[in-house]
Amino acid sequence: MQRTNILLLFGGESSEHAVSINSARNVFAALDDTKYDVILTYIDTSGRWWLVENISENIDTSALPQVLPVLGSGSFITQPTTETIIPDVILPVLHGVNGEDGVVQALAKLTHIPIVGSKVEASAVAMDKITTKQILSSEGILVTPYKTHVKGEPFQSFHQLSADLGSPLFIKPANGGSSVGVTKIENDEQLSVALAGAHDYDHRVLIEQAVSGRELEMAVLGSGNKIRTSGVGEIKPNNSFYTYQSKYDPLSRAEVIIPAEISDELAEQIKSTALKAYKLLDCKGMARVDFFLSDDGKLYLNEVQTLPGFTNISMYPKLWRQEGLTYSSLIEVLIDDALEK
Repeated sequence: MQRTNILLLFGGESSEHAVSINSARNVFAALDDTKYDVILTYIDTSGRWWLVENISENIDTSALPQVLPVLGSGSFITQPTTETIIPDVILPVLHGVNGEDGVVQALAKLTHIPIVGSKVEASAVAMDKITTKQILSSEGILVTPYKTHVKGEPFQSFHQLSADLGSPLFIKPANGGSSVGVTKIENDEQLSVALAGAHDYDHRVLIEQAVSGRELEMAVLGSGNKIRTSGVGEIKPNNSFYTYQSKYDPLSRAEVIIPAEISDELAEQIKSTALKAYKLLDCKGMARVDFFLSDDGKLYLNEVQTLPGFTNISMYPKLWRQEGLTYSSLIEVLIDDALEK
């Protein structure tokens, strides 16, 4: 049987570089070597691509060949060794800017190589929290109340903001993930510091109402008429919110509960809303759809993640494992979906 050539991309320029490496290590281990030949390609923090033999936290690129795209040819070439690489499909295990925001997806389109996951447009839109909220709310999906701030422009005081949005508030970069640059604030001094910190990651920032309640998540898989959903999982943070440390610190006491203890009616509402959002944004392959259930019973759609994490503690593969789909089988479904597209 002829094996499929997989170009596995990991690392990247974003603040989630380390998360990508952890995810990629798991994905690589799960790939069936009787079906796939894997071409490991590491993207360093400067954005250069390198051909590597293994995945590690610290990669010395000084003696490695660089990987360059040959547009329109379905291939890459290495420098200075001039080896031609012809992948059947690109598997991006990337997070954040220049990973899940449509940039790599556009490069795949220009090189004429299929890529796992959503296309350019859906990736870019879902990555932008502000644009996502605008699209979803225009179609009747309830999103967390918010305001925006553009770097360099004046901003309202905490008192003015909280009069509309309540207190406390969350400050978030418009584009980002893994809770990087996210701060919970309760006064003007914290507002100023949080805005400056979030603007380190994006010139547009989201100022969002803090919802008191539960964090619920659902996984969506597939494209076209083959889309399916998982059950619902719940995150119980060990901090005031689900921080980067809560997500990835091996000593974190955050709880992941699968299945979430919710009514059948609520589970069905989450499913229908997740599917509606997935289709509205024209997602392909996969997404994790995150919700807040407020203490007064309102269901808010928080985010749509088109390249969810695949670390040992990530919710997306755990939700599918609960449905009987193993990690290896999940990766295979995603690759088959990309090849069919």
